[in-house]
Amino acid sequence: MTDAVPTAQTAKASAATNGPLLDADADPILVLQGGGALGAYQAGVLQSMVEAGIRPSWVSGISIGAINAALIAGNAPEHWVQRLQEFWFLVSSAMPAPAGFKGWGQGLPPTLRPVLNDANALQALLFGVPGFFTPRLPPALFQPRGSLPAISNYDTAPLQTTLERLIDFERLNHGGTRLSVGAVNVRSGNFAYFDTAHQRLDVRHVMASGALPPGFPPVEIDGEHYWDGGLVSNTPLQQVLDEPVTDSRRRVVFQVDLFAAQGALPSNLDEVTEREKDIRFSSRTRLNTTMELDRRLLAQAAQRLLDKLPPALRGDPDAQLLATLGCAAELDVVHLIYRSRQEEHQSKDYEFSRQSVLDHWRAGQTDMATTLADTRWCRRATEAGGVRVFDLAADGPGTARTVRLRDQLDRLAAAAAG
Repeated sequence: MTDAVPTAQTAKASAATNGPLLDADADPILVLQGGGALGAYQAGVLQSMVEAGIRPSWVSGISIGAINAALIAGNAPEHWVQRLQEFWFLVSSAMPAPAGFKGWGQGLPPTLRPVLNDANALQALLFGVPGFFTPRLPPALFQPRGSLPAISNYDTAPLQTTLERLIDFERLNHGGTRLSVGAVNVRSGNFAYFDTAHQRLDVRHVMASGALPPGFPPVEIDGEHYWDGGLVSNTPLQQVLDEPVTDSRRRVVFQVDLFAAQGALPSNLDEVTEREKDIRFSSRTRLNTTMELDRRLLAQAAQRLLDKLPPALRGDPDAQLLATLGCAAELDVVHLIYRSRQEEHQSKDYEFSRQSVLDHWRAGQTDMATTLADTRWCRRATEAGGVRVFDLAADGPGTARTVRLRDQLDRLAAAAAG
């Protein structure tokens, strides 16, 4: 990294010339994917958002995304970045930056970085991560059959202590920032969302969302045991899209993914493992967005059809069923995806060194600031039009894409007329 990267100040300067960073009537929502040590990228994204004056009203997360989300919802906005820094500096304290390290990935010979990363990942496997988890002693094989220690390799009691210290759970439940975390019921296999809009959350709900087997034990809540929600879906976007709309504000969803669905053909077994993990945990985010576009197209078409029906047919059960589709509020999805660096291997999600945490954090800051400073975001159209998707930090300006529902409707109408 160099110092000549976009910052929140760059974004503000661009907005002053080209348009607002966020519309006055917009409802910002932050959606955070799971990804272990890569979660520092999400913290960097949040820092750029805060510096640009964007404060999400709702944060939803899976696994490490749930932990970051709880650190946000459970603290006052002016303390969001500080609490995230405390957490990420704690979990990276076992392997601080090496002597002579200048920060943000500078100062270390590139040939040594993969070796250092592998050593850091091995240390996490053997000795755990400070403030997060420690190895079972004795190991699970020697624990009483049927006990939680017998079905997990690590003890997450340190994480509970960390979360209870850094999170104000009274504020988390009543502080004004909505929190949703996803987990899966071990017994039924069903996905569950714990949401402060519907129930009171405590440290168990956050830890359940990140209880990835067989590393971590399931967490018991109200007589049921829960594992990491990433086993079913690593991206909580669909929960936000399915939420009933209670007002007419445009939702602006900042979707932060830690695994890229697209990638190159692997050239060795280590790359095969990394690529498989990327595909498995990327959770088809783009597919979900496309499906939402299609659903809204159908909803608008159904509404137009209902408006054309004579009164005698509007009470027909089929017409009433079509009416339930409704037309949801307008939606912008701002997509940010962490993309692995060359020196990273399949262990990137459990490599918690200080240097890697700083690199991931800085990448999130840069990608968010780049997006907010992009003229295609600042000059985005404000007319009604359903869904728009912005992927502006992918590989530069040439790969950005913006989708507007009105464009699709126009093409559909033209095809029908022709």
